[in-house]
Amino acid sequence: MSTGRAAVVTGIGSYVPPNVVTNDDLAARLDTSDAWIRSRTGIGERYFISPGTSTGDLAVEAGLRALKSSGDEQVGAVVLATTTPDQPCPATAPQVATRLGLGTVPAFDVAAVCSGFLYGLASAAGLIAAQVADRVLLIAADAFTTIINPGDRTTAVIFADGAGAVVLRAGSAGEPGAIGPLVLGSDGELSHLIEVPAGGSRQRSTDRPAAPEEHYFRMIGRETYRHAVERMTAASTEAAERTGWRLEDVDRFVAHQANARILDAVSDRLGIPAERQLSNIARVGNTGAASIPLLLAEATAGGRLAAGHRVLLTAFGGGLSWGAATVVWPELQTI
Repeated sequence: MSTGRAAVVTGIGSYVPPNVVTNDDLAARLDTSDAWIRSRTGIGERYFISPGTSTGDLAVEAGLRALKSSGDEQVGAVVLATTTPDQPCPATAPQVATRLGLGTVPAFDVAAVCSGFLYGLASAAGLIAAQVADRVLLIAADAFTTIINPGDRTTAVIFADGAGAVVLRAGSAGEPGAIGPLVLGSDGELSHLIEVPAGGSRQRSTDRPAAPEEHYFRMIGRETYRHAVERMTAASTEAAERTGWRLEDVDRFVAHQANARILDAVSDRLGIPAERQLSNIARVGNTGAASIPLLLAEATAGGRLAAGHRVLLTAFGGGLSWGAATVVWPELQTI
């Protein structure tokens, strides 16, 4: 039975590891250059974890900042969106909850690759609507460098590490910060476009040992580009329509920071001018599920995103999976 409760953003935080890696750093070991990387991805630098650092470590840092931002460091549940859990079993979220001092609250992982934050929003909103929790900590964190082939210039120059988090509280649909209609979708027939072939039950249940390269993330770039643009454009249009917004009403467009070319193509199709598009891919690269909340936190702290802005969110990732949502940005304290 519906309670009419909405999930409302009340805190935000982000974290990137301290190790900055420039295009020149990568060019020194790959057959590439700063100019080549910038022209194809829009990326100039990114952050990599150090040996011994895990996704859980990133998640704890971002989660702590989001809790402090909310003004109340207790929540009733934790959701962690990630493609790079600390280990295959158990989920990473319960350990993150314990490290944050949240006790025995329900905690679980969500696996939707780069769409993870939006799928996590749906999960967190569901927990609030079902009265499982009045406050939920949603963290999106990825240590993509742990699954990227360091010798593959098509992926090694794009993906990076980071985390972003929001605290959601129970509220009403009409107030600032309330998450608007969520549009989600998937297409498993195209799962081969973005995958890590080895390490799961399908490969492990066979007698054939996996080749070393099958343990790394791989992506068929040209086809992924086309589907990303089409799906994010369609999902964004539907989310705006279901909210009752015209696309020209959107003050800030926040897309998963996949590739500068993809971001520009989607913005162009939606008719959203460049000055309304938020982006940090040039400085942080593609941080997977973390990219949207990391960008939201940075833009809030930097003043590019302010209370009252009508924000359109969208993402696309492996699965294939995609989504979009709307929110009128609330007044938030940044840490």
